[in-house]
Amino acid sequence: MFLKFILVFLVSMVPLIELRGAVPIGVGMDLPEWAVLLVAIIGNLLPVPFIFFFARKFLEWGATWKWKTGKKFCQWCLKKGEKGGEKLLKKAGNNIYLALALFVGIPVPGTGAWTGTLAASMLNLDRQKTIVAVSTGLVLAASIMMFISLGVFSFIK
Repeated sequence: MFLKFILVFLVSMVPLIELRGAVPIGVGMDLPEWAVLLVAIIGNLLPVPFIFFFARKFLEWGATWKWKTGKKFCQWCLKKGEKGGEKLLKKAGNNIYLALALFVGIPVPGTGAWTGTLAASMLNLDRQKTIVAVSTGLVLAASIMMFISLGVFSFIK
């Protein structure tokens, strides 16, 4: 059982998959729902401070590499973060942290904690408010994914 939780934890840390993939995996392995939510949220939240402080600097540095594949990947990530930040600013105005929470909380590809935190970093938003907004969004996304997963897996069993 412990190894199953480690898998949920690790999957929730993977960019683009995050807890959107980890929650259905945990439910599919018949783990307790409350524990799946807790492990997936913690796993998804763990990289957030590192992304906020270091991702932008790393990507800016990587965008200057001579290695073409790495350079293109870093440039793509920077563009995605800037684009997400611009969209957030246009739509949110003064409610930027609420918009960030909703952006992270809507479980569709490209709107998770990694992208939201990178966008917040690009916008130079407050670190503590960003972490609260991303955490709130993760709870929302995890809850939505849990309801979807329970509904889908109930038809399979």
